[in-house]
Amino acid sequence: MIGSIVSNLGQLVMSASEANLVLPPFGSYENKVLLVVFWSAIIALIYGVILVFKVMAQPAGPKALTDVSDAIEQGSMAYLKQQSKIMSVFVLIVFLTLLSMYYYGTFREDPKRMELSWGIALAFVAGVLCSYGAGFVGMKLAVKGNVRTANAALTSFSKCLRVSFDAGAVSGMFTVGFGLLGATIIFWFFKQDAMKVLVGFGFGGSLAALFMRVGGGIYTKAADVGADLVGKVEAGIPEDDPRNAATIADNVGDNVGDCAGMAADMFESYEVTLVAAIILAASLGTDKALPYIMFALLIRALGIFTSIVGTWFVRGNDNAKVFDPMKPIVIGYCVSAALSIIGFFLLSYWRFYDGGASWLWVKLALVTSIGIVLAVATLILTNIFTHPDKRAVTETAIATKTGPATLILNGLAEGMESSVWAIVLICGTIVSSLIIFKGDPGMAAFGVALSGLGLLATTGFVLAMDTFGPITDNAHGIFEMSKIKAKKASDTLAWMDAIGNTTKALTKGLAIATAVIAATALFRSYIDEAKLVATGIQINIPEIFVGLMI
Repeated sequence: MIGSIVSNLGQLVMSASEANLVLPPFGSYENKVLLVVFWSAIIALIYGVILVFKVMAQPAGPKALTDVSDAIEQGSMAYLKQQSKIMSVFVLIVFLTLLSMYYYGTFREDPKRMELSWGIALAFVAGVLCSYGAGFVGMKLAVKGNVRTANAALTSFSKCLRVSFDAGAVSGMFTVGFGLLGATIIFWFFKQDAMKVLVGFGFGGSLAALFMRVGGGIYTKAADVGADLVGKVEAGIPEDDPRNAATIADNVGDNVGDCAGMAADMFESYEVTLVAAIILAASLGTDKALPYIMFALLIRALGIFTSIVGTWFVRGNDNAKVFDPMKPIVIGYCVSAALSIIGFFLLSYWRFYDGGASWLWVKLALVTSIGIVLAVATLILTNIFTHPDKRAVTETAIATKTGPATLILNGLAEGMESSVWAIVLICGTIVSSLIIFKGDPGMAAFGVALSGLGLLATTGFVLAMDTFGPITDNAHGIFEMSKIKAKKASDTLAWMDAIGNTTKALTKGLAIATAVIAATALFRSYIDEAKLVATGIQINIPEIFVGLMI
């Protein structure tokens, strides 16, 4: 049965490419929804600013801590400054290319030729600036928060956890705030043609992510390996030693790669999934397009509030003998996820309830909730394979006793096993939409896009978890290099650093899962536009795509 349902989805042929699709006229309801979404984005930015002041109000600590953190901050800002110079050249080239391509090519017969060509090109620049801006703000707070986290460890575990997570949440709030604000403004200005311009906005975020995530990631690993080599080869210079210049570069890399880079990466996914949902909604017909598009925007707005509420539940316990910082983080995320699912059903019931004739509202809420379930399942899976107390990590650690060969084999085996379960979860999400909307390939494709929206509904909280990783890593390194003698504080930071590696791994998994789902949703549009329907392996058919992944 599943095979026939999946095959039917492959028969979906969009009425036109996104260049020819035009949305229906906006009414009072659509304008009210845009206003709600706009203020949701503003609230995210305001909450981010509040967290900035809250983190900066914490003491930075003694000079031994600030001297090291200042060096890390200077290195991080120098990297971003150099990167922005190089990236600006490419942005200018792509801007002029897009302007020429759309003005003299795609829209040459369109009466709105000038408006759309400039709109897409400028939206591309806006996407770059928003993505870069979110990454910059997140990284700036990370380098300010790391020394405050190190100093807070001298006071209590709960304060240390709170400072580090609040600093990380800034990145999440600015990413979702800029992303949703940009999309809303484009809808306001371009109305029926907003979908075309949003493609440019998403492309801008993608270009920024390419530089910040890939470039920052390469820098991170190069510096990390360099610091390890110096610590093991040079006599008398341990890895965490201020005399080891590569150690400072390693900490800089954590900020530019895992803070700024991941923020840009998630911004890209945040926009691409929205673009995918809008394109597929528009292809369903003029009578269905706007209600589905507004539903997608409201999902984004809802996720901002559930992410904010989730951050309130991340609290430490100083009275416990051994306290796992992962527990309050998981609790906070589960609260965000549960509130999101409840919100999905309420939104869908309010907008699509038809007296039980088709149960459309249940289907839409269900496929969106499956995205959240995938996110929670990914969290559990990541925790199983990367938590310091779980079997995978402990067995890999034990394997070191018998040499590097068994260590590599054991680590590789655990990594491969985790990948299998991740692929099964992603494939299950795609197939679930096909089952729920059986017999309607168009809605099944839109359902896959909604699952992607659900997966990233709590992006604000997810990015807080990600940035928590490099902040605690930096805080631990700063504390060790400061030579402050406080064993309890050092143990606290070491434990937080270990958990930070788990939260970073989770975000990477979610980013990859989102990219797969967004690609699945957009394959049909690309295949039709490129006229590749009868050429090669048809990976736009989910049955083939799922089989390829497995």
